[in-house]
Amino acid sequence: MRLLSERSERRWPDPLKQSEATVFHHILIIGVGLIGGSLSLALRKSGFSGKITGIDRDSDVLLRARQLGLIDEAESSIAEAMKSADLVLVAVPVAQTGAVFAAIQPYLRENVLLTDVGSTKSDVVAAAYRELGDQIACFIPAHPIAGRERNGPDAAVDDLFAGKKLVITPLPENAGKDVEKVADLWMQCQAIIHFLTPEAHDNIFAAVSHLPHLLSYALVDQVARHTNADLMFQYAASGFRDFTRIAASSPEMWRDISMANRDQLLHELNSYMAGLERLRDMLASGDAVGIEAVYANAQQARLDWTNTIEAAEKQEEAT
Repeated sequence: MRLLSERSERRWPDPLKQSEATVFHHILIIGVGLIGGSLSLALRKSGFSGKITGIDRDSDVLLRARQLGLIDEAESSIAEAMKSADLVLVAVPVAQTGAVFAAIQPYLRENVLLTDVGSTKSDVVAAAYRELGDQIACFIPAHPIAGRERNGPDAAVDDLFAGKKLVITPLPENAGKDVEKVADLWMQCQAIIHFLTPEAHDNIFAAVSHLPHLLSYALVDQVARHTNADLMFQYAASGFRDFTRIAASSPEMWRDISMANRDQLLHELNSYMAGLERLRDMLASGDAVGIEAVYANAQQARLDWTNTIEAAEKQEEAT
């Protein structure tokens, strides 16, 4: 496995060179759903033998996570769970992150690390500075670029992160050895580590993740509101299914992401709408050549992107 850095300001240490002293012994997962549960399964698959405790706002989720073996114990008290934890993973919708940080802060001990899996980073980092204060150095922001349309502990799988990117957005206060520890945790799950600043992360994912989700939800909502929606859905085939797959994702989670990254998402949405206006004008004026040119450019860009991904995956398999 390789460590890939996209951050030019600072070279972070290679997690493959870590010492035995960096191994976690007790991981506390706050929010035992798809991501938190899949991390637990992936760690167990990799041979992790430490203790995994879960906390969740929904007691039924905790019970199910325990039944599925995602956690060793369910805990209702953060104070109790924090007593021996050396890593705390926050896996809740991004709008809840600040409140979770505030609840954790009084119980943070020396040498305890805190990380997250939020799909936005600037807002999460701002919440961390606000709620953690002079303990900010313990927080290593992260985002696994992986997911499924299903939610909850039953959706957890042990290979969700295999071959997928894990973006870490280190803070100036973070120690290199602590970034190593978090990176290595995800590398044990076969994730490929990348570094970005929080701002670069949010700009990029507004375009390639948050906007596609907004568009997918909007299209399904539009069809569902049509007077003959049942007939339309009856004839919707693989193209519609592929384009709208992500509209089956958690509305709560994507509401929070949309609001958290609102400025960047609006920027990308405005650009997209301008492009749609150009296509509309071409269609209205019968400009078949112009429409084909847009389609051809998009086709080539997608083929190039797919080929790049396939080449990277082959290189990763060879290392």
